[in-house]
Amino acid sequence: MIQAHVLSGDAGFLKRIRSGVFSGSVHSLFDRTINLHCREKEELFTIACVELDNGPNTLVTDRKRFQDLGIAVGDPVFVRDGELFIGQALALSWQQAKRWECKLPAYPVTDQKLRANVAVMKEYVAAHGKPGGLKKASSPVNAFEAEVSSLLGARTSQLYQSLALGRWSEACELAIGLVGLGPGLTPSGDDYLAGLFSVYHLPNAPCCLPYPFFEKFARETGQRTNEISYMMIKKAAVGHVRESIVSLLQAAIEGTAEEVIRSLDKVLSIGSSSGTDMTMGLISGVELQLETGGNVCLSKS
Repeated sequence: MIQAHVLSGDAGFLKRIRSGVFSGSVHSLFDRTINLHCREKEELFTIACVELDNGPNTLVTDRKRFQDLGIAVGDPVFVRDGELFIGQALALSWQQAKRWECKLPAYPVTDQKLRANVAVMKEYVAAHGKPGGLKKASSPVNAFEAEVSSLLGARTSQLYQSLALGRWSEACELAIGLVGLGPGLTPSGDDYLAGLFSVYHLPNAPCCLPYPFFEKFARETGQRTNEISYMMIKKAAVGHVRESIVSLLQAAIEGTAEEVIRSLDKVLSIGSSSGTDMTMGLISGVELQLETGGNVCLSKS
């Protein structure tokens, strides 16, 4: 049995295991993450290696990797004697773990700095973002990749226009149509939406969406993508996103150009093109706030 320590974690996840109310099984295993299915809550929770950032339903440990530990999909997960056991291979202690909560920064009273920083982000993504998802590759691997990239561009553009016009019912259908579209464990359409939604949940954001938008979105997308990606967009739909996205929003709102680029580099390093796709969604969200901030983004339809 390997012993490891939780360094930090989602406050709700820590509260759950501290109360002893957590049991389930290993859902999936990767080099840097272990996903757990929680029987009590019917949600996925994640055990992450030390290199990853905090996030919803996530515990960050002092482990560098999780491969070759003897853990298998379906292994039981349970709390006992102050430790979280994953099969018969790994025991996690959490007594010294730091609590993390997703606290999005407030939208600024004046937007000059935000406008300038969004311009910095767009230029940086154009130069350093990873292609293959929303950012078109200069030389697509094949015709299918080129078609998917074009489809992503068209659908995100349609969604942007619907949101700009305040047609939330139409926009919700378009957002649902993006789910599951694109390459990756978390498809590009899902990543884009996670970034977009984070902006709409900023406290004091001038442009908002009604509760039924997110309620319908969460209700109708569960079968359109894989469980891991669904958990990401389900949480984003209530304003819960990973720490690196929060830090990027904070830098965009009040930081210098250098601080924005440092935060942006961390997001762009996520996955293959996931970080780039999230950033493009976040940029779209900010631009919508800047363009339509004087109006309430609610549809009459």
